[in-house]
Amino acid sequence: MNGMREVEVVVVGAGQAGLSSAWHLRRVGREPEPDVVVLDRSPAPGGAWQFRWPSLTYGRVHGMHALPGMELTGADPERPSSEVVGGYFDRYERAFDLRVRRPVEVRAVREGEGGRLRVETSDGDWSTRALINATGTWDRPFWPRVPGQEAFRGRQLHTATYRGPEEFAGRRVVVVGGGASGTQHLLELAPFAAATTWVTRRPPVFREGPFDENLGRSAVALVADRVRQGLPPRSVVSVTGLPLTDAIRRGLADGVLDRRPMFDRVTPDGVEWADGERVAADVILWATGFRAALGHLAPLRLREPGGGIRVEGTRAVADPRVHLVGYGPSASTVGANRAGRAAVRDIQRLLADGALTTTAA
Repeated sequence: MNGMREVEVVVVGAGQAGLSSAWHLRRVGREPEPDVVVLDRSPAPGGAWQFRWPSLTYGRVHGMHALPGMELTGADPERPSSEVVGGYFDRYERAFDLRVRRPVEVRAVREGEGGRLRVETSDGDWSTRALINATGTWDRPFWPRVPGQEAFRGRQLHTATYRGPEEFAGRRVVVVGGGASGTQHLLELAPFAAATTWVTRRPPVFREGPFDENLGRSAVALVADRVRQGLPPRSVVSVTGLPLTDAIRRGLADGVLDRRPMFDRVTPDGVEWADGERVAADVILWATGFRAALGHLAPLRLREPGGGIRVEGTRAVADPRVHLVGYGPSASTVGANRAGRAAVRDIQRLLADGALTTTAA
């Protein structure tokens, strides 16, 4: 479809953040087309969850929070999280008639006519007064650059394409990354692989006790401070540390989680440190996280010199028509729910006032 279509609000992304935002828009009376359109590049409901590896069962997921207005109940903890969450999101979209358009890729958001934004997509263009960006991070896996990577004769992959431990049977695997994915990969791989080696840039921090409300608020505040300064956000896990579960305790006790510092180079047959120590490897698994998928917003010039987008609440400081939900402090599932409500509240004021402040040149 080539004709320009007009709406009041475009929501980009239909993961936790996007669906929460769409629900809150519904709640204040904004109807799907003509008022709101939700665009999602994924082939099916489920956000990034639909791409998680099958061995990540729902019972092993940390901190999945229900979407507003509908609890997730009765889920089998042994089913893959991709199936559980995908089914839940599908029911949610239908229950609240959110009418998500998919698969639709948003290619660019730029200044439009009359103070509106022009959203260019694989399915034609949209003109909107406000935009909620809820694209998350899954589409931007982060691969560190290390000397010698291109000469490695084995296999290199990222968490984004990991499908389970069985295919690594009898292989020597180096896992790089100190977050939750890295530890999950190691614990899964250990019974199958010939050998595993865990490498991280910083010593991992394991957290005793529950992740209570006070700890959550403190972690979010630290991430929010970076975002207010226009710096790229760090993950909440990097602030809170890793929960010391029974599985983690076993991994520490049996040596699977015996961490080593980051190597200095990759060799054709493995990895090597500056002192000459080497570890042979058939596979390097980069569990090195993701970065915010914001390339389509580049024409609006929202980035600060520090590399991030400065945000107050969810509103981009450089352009009050743009809200980032699921970015920085709202990257957790519960944070995305709250941020969706806050974004809609601000957008309601903007639409009521007719405030269409444009980005400074």
